[in-house]
Amino acid sequence: MECLFGLVSCERQKVPLKSVEVELQVKDHVATVISTLNYQNKEDKPIEALFVFPLPGDAAVCHFSADIGQTHIVAELKEKQQAREEYDDALSSGQQAFLLEESEQNPDIFSLSVGSLPPGESASIRLQYVIELAVEADGALRFCLPAVLNPRYQPQGSEGPGVPVSSVPASEIPYSLSFSSRVSSPRPVSKVESSCSLEPLHYLNTDHTEAAVKLAAGHKFDRDVELLIYYKDAHQPSAVVEAGQDSAQPGTLMGDPVVMASFYPNFPESVQSSSSSCGEFVFLLDRSGSMDFPMADIHHRTRIDSAKETLLLLLKSLPMGCYFNIYSFGDRFEHLFQKSLRYSQKTMKQALKKVEEMSADLGGTDILEPLQHIYRQSCIRGQPRQLFVFTDGEVSNTKEILDLVKENCASYRCFSFGIGPGASSALVNGMAKEGGGHAQFITDNDRMQLKAMQSLRLALQPSVEDISLTWDLPAGVTAKVLSPTIQNIFQGQRSVVFAQLTGQSSKTGEGSLTVKYSIAGHSCQNQLFLSLKPAPMGSCTDSLTVHHLAALTLIRRLEMEERGCEGEQSEGVKKKLVEVSVESGVSSAFTAFIAVDKSNNRIIKGPLITQELHADLVLKGSLFFFGDDDDDLFGGNNVFRRIYSSLKKRPKKSLSLKKCACRLPASSLKSAGRPSPQSNDSKPRYEDPLLQLVSLQEACGRWLLDPALAIILGKSREEVKKAKPTKVSKAAWATVLALIWLHSSKVEAKKEWELIAVKAVSWLKTQKVASMSDCVAAGNALLCCNVQTDTLGL
Repeated sequence: MECLFGLVSCERQKVPLKSVEVELQVKDHVATVISTLNYQNKEDKPIEALFVFPLPGDAAVCHFSADIGQTHIVAELKEKQQAREEYDDALSSGQQAFLLEESEQNPDIFSLSVGSLPPGESASIRLQYVIELAVEADGALRFCLPAVLNPRYQPQGSEGPGVPVSSVPASEIPYSLSFSSRVSSPRPVSKVESSCSLEPLHYLNTDHTEAAVKLAAGHKFDRDVELLIYYKDAHQPSAVVEAGQDSAQPGTLMGDPVVMASFYPNFPESVQSSSSSCGEFVFLLDRSGSMDFPMADIHHRTRIDSAKETLLLLLKSLPMGCYFNIYSFGDRFEHLFQKSLRYSQKTMKQALKKVEEMSADLGGTDILEPLQHIYRQSCIRGQPRQLFVFTDGEVSNTKEILDLVKENCASYRCFSFGIGPGASSALVNGMAKEGGGHAQFITDNDRMQLKAMQSLRLALQPSVEDISLTWDLPAGVTAKVLSPTIQNIFQGQRSVVFAQLTGQSSKTGEGSLTVKYSIAGHSCQNQLFLSLKPAPMGSCTDSLTVHHLAALTLIRRLEMEERGCEGEQSEGVKKKLVEVSVESGVSSAFTAFIAVDKSNNRIIKGPLITQELHADLVLKGSLFFFGDDDDDLFGGNNVFRRIYSSLKKRPKKSLSLKKCACRLPASSLKSAGRPSPQSNDSKPRYEDPLLQLVSLQEACGRWLLDPALAIILGKSREEVKKAKPTKVSKAAWATVLALIWLHSSKVEAKKEWELIAVKAVSWLKTQKVASMSDCVAAGNALLCCNVQTDTLGL
């Protein structure tokens, strides 16, 4: 059965999308997104319509409404089964209604059923959600508006991620996009960048703390719209206290003030300057068919190519003495070693040979089985475990995977990478969050290597232990922490705590929050002062952004607790979860939005005509799930299972289902007569000279004096040998030359090769070179450079 993204009718036709209007309001690290999608039914009869769309898994959906003709319908949250029954009752009695549900397995998939759209009538659907923006490696705040909020159109000649869909040239996309953004912060907005063309940034005040930006005219919604927002001095601790809702009872989540505290932990200098020389590093790489697609339209490198190059850098950067292993997965999984082995020149060469042979040929995206196998492996004493997961796909069992990661967070830190626009934010962010690690997304022309190396540097930081929170508040005021227990802390990485403030004096005075922890034998603490006077929300449409984010944080925590409980205990947690969701108006797995007519407090009445549903056609620009049985078909999603079951029961209607393989490898696409991405074996193994140089480095950190190195340096082998100072070994000379080349020719990529250079310097220091300054001077003379010995770290 098709799982369609966008508003579609049950007659297999998309309800024509006329325009999309998106308003983004960013206040510091929080964004409110208001999307209005305008459709028109050009058929000569009413149609029942289904709106299915993905959202970030950490988005708090707090409003959904529709204007159908002259009728304005606003949804309200109720317990899910109650909402379903009301919806079914409305349909059976010929009334107009709609139901919005979050997938029970995938928190980033929503489904809205619209009861009836009359002929010639227009529908305007309004969605509002709040989200905390992720911080990128360079300090930018990242916002992404997925094109699959509506049907995703692929550039001509390419296919969508994972399954075949019809492609539509960008010039033929039948709808327009209006996108405007307003940014405000206590710190100046330095710049806003995007993969799409933008109008010039317009500052709204003299101190540049407020700015507005729009997409340039003529933009076609043929790809994700990504904004990167840069603040001056962005990495500053902050605390925002938001006043409660006037209509809510004091003592409740929505009636009390809520604080959002952001920390940027600062480790002692001795800890910052050292990195762990031990650890077990496990790399898990997606090799499904979609990994053969290009990283970007203008970039011929495929996702699997970029992932393999990233693994090269990661393997070369590992510290001597650690342990490692490589797994890859699709419909099945493979591993390099039966168990993790000690990192050495021999094992590194074995790994690189295996990586070089990898291709996107393992079919689908079954990540659960290899994870279960990895977590069953025995721990290596004294070697903290680090798991790196690379995937470009969606899965149907997200919550099952996150439960598994959560269960094993004490033994593994998980660093996850979402590759390309099809990667599930719920899966990627969830694995990092539950695994005490860090999540990264690689889109368009992003270099995966840069983000992977940032995560490796975090993984090499010692684990933080004994984390605790201490509140110092005025008499009569108490703080109830809503966030899950902090699992891990990283140097320079933002940590966020949500808490509900209760008490008679909770709207005045000052207080503080202190985070205490120990790391590498040091006792540390970071203190954050906060004013209990609620901060003004400015022009933000949703004046309860912090409350909604806090509610979502509590909801996700309770969902995790509910899955870990049984019997009456589970029912108790579920009841609490539903209460929080309904009170806050934030969607959850156990609640659903049901439409009511706010003008007269009754369900909207109207005719309901259902057309027959055929699932054997591929709709232009739509994304589908395929399966071999009902469980695979619906992927645990009761929304689609219930729709399917109800359609089967309806008389005088036919239902045709075509079941297909979940994902096809590239070879299958070729045999089916469809184009597939081609690899070009005629090109060099690595086009980037940096990767060529890195590939020659040995595990211990040294380079050997061979012809391949001379070619990269732009010299002949004879020139290199002749310039070598006497009493300096060939390997030491080659390593010095490699370091000089990196510092002079690849400064812009320093964060990618920094750990590689550290290994090289450490090895050189063991060689007791008689006069290192003379050796560096000779290297500078040969390469026509001027790199100082101190710059090299020697």
